[in-house]
Amino acid sequence: MSTRETSQQIAAISRWLDESNAGRDPEAVTWGRIAKASEEAGETIGAFIGATGQNPRKGVTHTLDDVRAELMDVALSAIGAVDHLNGNDGSSLRLFFEHVAKVHARALGPEQ
Repeated sequence: MSTRETSQQIAAISRWLDESNAGRDPEAVTWGRIAKASEEAGETIGAFIGATGQNPRKGVTHTLDDVRAELMDVALSAIGAVDHLNGNDGSSLRLFFEHVAKVHARALGPEQ
């Protein structure tokens, strides 16, 4: 799948979510879209606790694949929220790539 196709899919998912909330206050919708990334992060923590068996009452309830899937949900929720902020124009993946390049340069220097 191409970057362009993925960007279009992200924008389509984001539009679908926005259309599903069309009757709500726009600011509340934005709050919900941003908060979703944090909610998914909480699910990631729950999955990791389950994968490592840290709750003796429950034991091992998840796998590392579950943790990976939850982390992907965090990423998709965050990128989708960016697309929402940009009017679902499909720019969020490009902006993510640009951000990765900036962080890479800041962390490792431009030569690496």
